[in-house]
Amino acid sequence: MMPTKKLFYMKPWLWILVVVAVFALWIIVTYNSLISLSVGIDNSWANVQTQYQRRFDLIPRLVNTTSAYAQFEKSTLTQITQLRSQWQSTTDQNQRIQIAQQTDTAIARLLLVFENYPNLKTVEPLRALQDELSGTENRIAVARMDYNNIVARYNAAIKYFPGSLIASSFGFTAKTYFNATTGAENVPNVPNNLI
Repeated sequence: MMPTKKLFYMKPWLWILVVVAVFALWIIVTYNSLISLSVGIDNSWANVQTQYQRRFDLIPRLVNTTSAYAQFEKSTLTQITQLRSQWQSTTDQNQRIQIAQQTDTAIARLLLVFENYPNLKTVEPLRALQDELSGTENRIAVARMDYNNIVARYNAAIKYFPGSLIASSFGFTAKTYFNATTGAENVPNVPNNLI
């Protein structure tokens, strides 16, 4: 009696090869999805920076127009100008997030003053600039929300098992969210003599 030959799919080396191939494919797909999310974060961050740069480009016009019509809130205008300089002098993402949050507070206070200062409401160039700044604030809010959404997806992907194994092996680390500044839920204080 002649021994029967094993069919090729019954050979153990083939199954080992299949398991190795599936494992390698899983590593590649997981790595590429993490890279894709990371690139998405970079793109979203660039959109946030674009909107903040738009805001910071409005600041010199805002300061010049405001100082031409009224002498008020000089400390806020000075603070905004200083924050603009800090923004332009740093490239570190975490520092830019902190500067942006400080600017958010200062701009909110300034917009509240504009709303409550009767003489400024009648100045057409200032009103147009205020409208442009308000539109920019809305764009910033949308860009920040988009950024936080992709950061959330990325941070979850690097924490979920088994993707966390790939993330830690290849050095993927959690990204920073844009959080509201402490006290952002409170209405900015405007001195009574400005209202």
